[in-house]
Amino acid sequence: MSKKKATTRIILLLLITNIATFTISNLLPIPLNKKVIISKDEYEQLATVYKKYSKAMTIEESIKKNFLKDVNDERLMDGQLKGMLESLKDPYSTYMSKSEFDDFMEHTKGVYGGIGVIVSPGEDNLITVVSPIEDTPGEKAGLKTGDKIIKIDGEEFTADKMDAAVKVMKGKPGTEVNLTILRKDKDGKSNNIDLKIKREEIRLKTVKAEMLEDKIGYIKITSFDDLTYKDFKKEFDILAKDGAQGIILDLRNNPGGLLDVSADIADEFLGEGTIVYTEDKNGEREYLKSDKKKTDLPLVMLVNEGSASASEILAGAVKDTERGVLVGTKTFGKGIVQRIVKLPDGSGYKMTVSEYFTPKGTNIHNIGIKPDVEVKLPEEVQITGPENLKEDVQLKKGIEIMKDTMNKK
Repeated sequence: MSKKKATTRIILLLLITNIATFTISNLLPIPLNKKVIISKDEYEQLATVYKKYSKAMTIEESIKKNFLKDVNDERLMDGQLKGMLESLKDPYSTYMSKSEFDDFMEHTKGVYGGIGVIVSPGEDNLITVVSPIEDTPGEKAGLKTGDKIIKIDGEEFTADKMDAAVKVMKGKPGTEVNLTILRKDKDGKSNNIDLKIKREEIRLKTVKAEMLEDKIGYIKITSFDDLTYKDFKKEFDILAKDGAQGIILDLRNNPGGLLDVSADIADEFLGEGTIVYTEDKNGEREYLKSDKKKTDLPLVMLVNEGSASASEILAGAVKDTERGVLVGTKTFGKGIVQRIVKLPDGSGYKMTVSEYFTPKGTNIHNIGIKPDVEVKLPEEVQITGPENLKEDVQLKKGIEIMKDTMNKK
């Protein structure tokens, strides 16, 4: 007899006998003449456990006995666990099967097959594009920040099924996926747009850098994964060696990623102090701090509505400490932290466990961070960065501010 069944039998016997002391002869691997003494408190605890789980046990047994089709035990258990996390009504908390967890973790490694788009659950329960990743099929097909993905290969998906939707969008490089997106035009009218996108192997190059005019170093970070800090440090050191007199850090359409990687980059600029702190439901705080070692180069940071999560941690730290100047538009507004847990069988879950605060104690969830200098990018401008400096008014403004700062030194 399995331990699980034995435990169930013990609970049932306790309820039936209604006594606090009895003999169990064959339920556990103990001598037949050994008595197990159960106290009244233990009895009440076991009775409570039975009451709590008896409904689920009854339904499970009924499904296995009466459901018309074959039942997969693993899938049945996955469904129970998914339902538990879904009951929290938090779109960022979810249970993942082994395959789903493996797919999820791929994003932190920087390589996967798909279309290259970062999505988030919207308040309208629609899957919302935070940003297409630069130079990926999603960006080339014309996906934009704010688009709502409502169908994938003809099947409707909503934000509460976002993990399943992401799994469908991913796939073998060279294959195609069809998206139906909902997009508002400049007059506020919603339109459905169908896009056919060919998947590619997405090897995220999250850091790009080059020297601009007047020895202004430009670094663009598209997301924060395992390799981002190493790549950032390499590019930053090259710019410094080449004589950079200031740094423009471009976080536009950066959806975030690993918090500790964002903190490592912040540490390069801030000097000694708090980068960010988190607070859980019990009021317990955890601080991420920077040390004394930092660069003194002037800093301008570019942000927009696609800058989210870990990007906002970096932006909030720079703004609160007045270490640099933020230029662009208000950020996305994700100020909560998820814990990712891998279970022994390879499945796992992520769950919102805390909210984070900027050094001055500001929580930006559903609010975002306002830049120091607001500059809106014209809607018709699709390409940003040095290659389109003529139309990228946000970068042009950043360069203007940097030149003024450098001239005052």
